[in-house]
Amino acid sequence: MDDARFRGVLLRSLGLTILLLAGFVYGIGWFLAWLIPGNLSLPWIGEITFLDNLGAGIGVGAGLILSVFLMIPVATIFIGAFLEQIAGAVEAKHYPELSPIEGAGWWDVLVDALRFFSLLVVVNLVALVLYLLFAPLAPFLFWAVNGYLLGREYFQLVAMRRLSRQKADALRKQHFAAIWLAGILMAIPLSIPVLNLIVPILGVATFTHQFHRFHRQS
Repeated sequence: MDDARFRGVLLRSLGLTILLLAGFVYGIGWFLAWLIPGNLSLPWIGEITFLDNLGAGIGVGAGLILSVFLMIPVATIFIGAFLEQIAGAVEAKHYPELSPIEGAGWWDVLVDALRFFSLLVVVNLVALVLYLLFAPLAPFLFWAVNGYLLGREYFQLVAMRRLSRQKADALRKQHFAAIWLAGILMAIPLSIPVLNLIVPILGVATFTHQFHRFHRQS
């Protein structure tokens, strides 16, 4: 946190994340306020004029609750935009002996981010059946499923900065359990409001350290 490059990325990502979630919450509130009539006349009761405000309030509340689940997909959107800057800042401070790299092209990063976002949505929709069948265990299943996906994607993207896709795959499979555990430890705070705003940045930093540790051991 004392690194200026890291703080710069953190502040930019925080700002974009807050704007995106605020837009989502406002959008739901606006839609419900538009959907529900502004006033309603009922027999023996008369005019009810607060329904539009009630709809907006419900929308904001629903948006805030949904934002807990949306933070994991949101994290995947920003990982591509800031991956190189975060990993580069970590390496410059802790691994100065490494040579600098150019990083992936913008188009490749976008394709990878969209691919992972689609995978995340599909897997969670399928897992929704398990969440409903095993409701008491739903949070643990949610963390386990998304921890696997986050660990796999974050480690893979960080590793591919320095290795070929094939070598990155092999290293990830070799340390499958540790990477999954790191992903779970990332997924848990991603479901906690406010704290989840800084987790994507810290996640990239964590997996950068993890990659270099595993790569040196291999």
